[in-house]
Amino acid sequence: MSELFGTLPDGTPVHRWTLERAGVRVRVLSYGGIVQSVEVPDRDGHAADVVLGFADLDGYLAHPEPYLGALVGRYANRIAGGRFPLEGVTYSLAQNNAPNSLHGGEHGFDKRVWDVEPVEHGVRLSRVSAHGEEGFPGRLAVSATYTLDATGGLHFGYEATTDAPTVVNLTNHSYFDLSGAGSAGGAGGHELRLAASRFTPVDADLIPTGALDDVTGTRFDFRESRKVGSGYDHNFVLDKGLTPAPVEIAELHDPASGRMLTVATTEPGIQLYTGEHLGEPFGPGAGIALETQHFPDSPNRPEFPSTELRPGDTYRSETVYGFSSR
Repeated sequence: MSELFGTLPDGTPVHRWTLERAGVRVRVLSYGGIVQSVEVPDRDGHAADVVLGFADLDGYLAHPEPYLGALVGRYANRIAGGRFPLEGVTYSLAQNNAPNSLHGGEHGFDKRVWDVEPVEHGVRLSRVSAHGEEGFPGRLAVSATYTLDATGGLHFGYEATTDAPTVVNLTNHSYFDLSGAGSAGGAGGHELRLAASRFTPVDADLIPTGALDDVTGTRFDFRESRKVGSGYDHNFVLDKGLTPAPVEIAELHDPASGRMLTVATTEPGIQLYTGEHLGEPFGPGAGIALETQHFPDSPNRPEFPSTELRPGDTYRSETVYGFSSR
C-alpha cells in the first residue's frame, strides 16, 4: 500500500509504502530508500516504533546528516581524503566529512528518489547512478528489495551491476531504540552481543589504520552480551567473514521492554555507532546503528575485503533484522 508522503522543492513527489506481516509494520519512503518506522510488540504485546525517524518529509530535508533509516551508497562509511585509486586512475570524491568522503558524498543514494514497485511481502527500489555521479566511475544499476518474512523479519537484498570498474558498499542506516523511538532513556542501556573477535582501530579522522585488533580485554569485546554504553563509531570484523547467505552475528536487547533485535548478514563487517552526534529533535545516544558493510576505506586498503565491482559481475548483499521479545 502506498500514499503520497510529500513533495521535494523541485516538485518531485515522494511516496510512502507500508509493509505489514506477523505483527510487524514497516514504512518505507521512495526518498532515500528510508525506513521511516518499524513497529514491533514488546513482551506484553504493546507495539511501538523502534527506529528513529521524522513524521514528515521536511524533517528529513532539514536534517540530512544523521542519515536516519536511509539506504546509503555508493559507498557506505568513509573513504580517506575523498580519493581512491582504481586501475591506475585516482578518483576524487566530495569531502563531505572533511577531510573524508562519507556515505556516497554530498548527494548520495540517501538523497535520491528511487523507483518503487511492489513485490510479494515487500517493495523493490531501483535507480541508475550515472557514470561520474559524486565522482564514482561506471554507470551503476542498483536495486534494493525490502521484504517481511513469515516471522516479521525485515530483509534487505541489494544488487548492482556496472559498465566500468567501480566500488560499491551499500547498507541501511537505521538507528534503533528498542524501548520506543524518542524514549527518555535512549538506547545506551541496551545490551549487545556481537560475533566479532577483532575490530578495525581508527585514527583521529575515523579512518582505519589498517590493523585488525583483538577485542580481548578491551571495551570492544561484545562476544558475550553486555550493556552497550557510548562512544562507538567503529567497524567490527565479523568472525564468519563474507558468506553467500546471511548468518546471525548480532543480538541487541532492551531489558525494559523485552524487545530483541537480531542481525544476520552476508557482509564481513558491521559498524556500531552509538549516535553521539545525533541532534534535535533527538539527542546523543538516542539510537544505535548497526550497519552491515564491507570495511571503511577498503578502496585504499588492498588488504581489506575488496569492494570492487567489474562489468559482467553482480554485487549482492543481504541483511536481515529479526524482531522478538522475552
